Amino acid sequence: MSGSLAGKRAVITAAAQGIGRATAEAFSREGASVVATDINEEKLGEVAAQGIDVARLDVLSGEAISEFAARTGAIDILFNCAGFVHAGTILEVAEKDYDFAFDLNVKSMYRMIRAFLPGMVEKGGGSIINMSSVAGVPMGVPNRFAYSASKAAVIGLTKSVAIDFIGKGIRCNAIAPGTVQSPSLEERMRAQGNYEEARSAFIARQPMGRLGTPEEIAALAVYLASDAAAYTTGHVHVIDGGMSL
Repeated sequence: MSGSLAGKRAVITAAAQGIGRATAEAFSREGASVVATDINEEKLGEVAAQGIDVARLDVLSGEAISEFAARTGAIDILFNCAGFVHAGTILEVAEKDYDFAFDLNVKSMYRMIRAFLPGMVEKGGGSIINMSSVAGVPMGVPNRFAYSASKAAVIGLTKSVAIDFIGKGIRCNAIAPGTVQSPSLEERMRAQGNYEEARSAFIARQPMGRLGTPEEIAALAVYLASDAAAYTTGHVHVIDGGMSL
C-alpha cells in the first residue's frame, strides 16, 4: 500500500514507543503528515530524529488536548493508542485504579475525539481508530478486570461515534490485539520476578506460539486509516494470533 496515506494528516497518541511508534513510522512511510504525541519526551526525541513531527501531550488533560487541537488544526486520521494494563480481579482493583483505567483507556479517547471530530466533519470525512483489546471483547482474560472492562467500553464508544457520524463521512473502528511485544509488556514481565517464566506464560496463551509485533498492528492501522477501508466502520478488528479462538 505504498503511498496509501499520501496527503493525509494524522495524530497518534502514545506514539513514543510500541504500537504507537510503529504506527507513526508506518503512517509516515505511507505518505501521511504525522504528529506523534506522548508524555515521554525522551522517547519522542527518537521519533523526531526520523523526521516525524512530535508533541508532548497528556491525554488525561482536557485543557491540554483542546490547546493541542487548536494548534494542530483539522486532521484526516486520529489513532487513539494510549492505554494502561492493570492486573488483578475485581477484589484486587482499588476504586482509584479502576477510575484511572477508564480515564486513560476510555476517557482519553472521548477527549481526543471531541477535540478533532468537528474538524473532520468540516473537511467532509476522516478515520478514527481506537485501541481496544481481545481482553474483555471477544474473550475474558484472567486477572485483567479493570483493563478488560475499560477495553470493552472502547467498543461501545467506537460504535456510537461510527453510527452518529456515518452520514458525515466519518469512519470509526477499533483494533483488538492479542499479546504484542512492546516495552510496556517487557516491564510487566520483569515486574513478575521471573522474566523467562512470565514470557513463556504469555507465549503459551498464543496458539501461533509467538507474540505479535507492533509492526503487525501498525499494518492494520494503515489499512483502516486509508481509503482502502472506505467501506469499513464501527467494527472491531481482532488481530491476536488465534488467542480468542
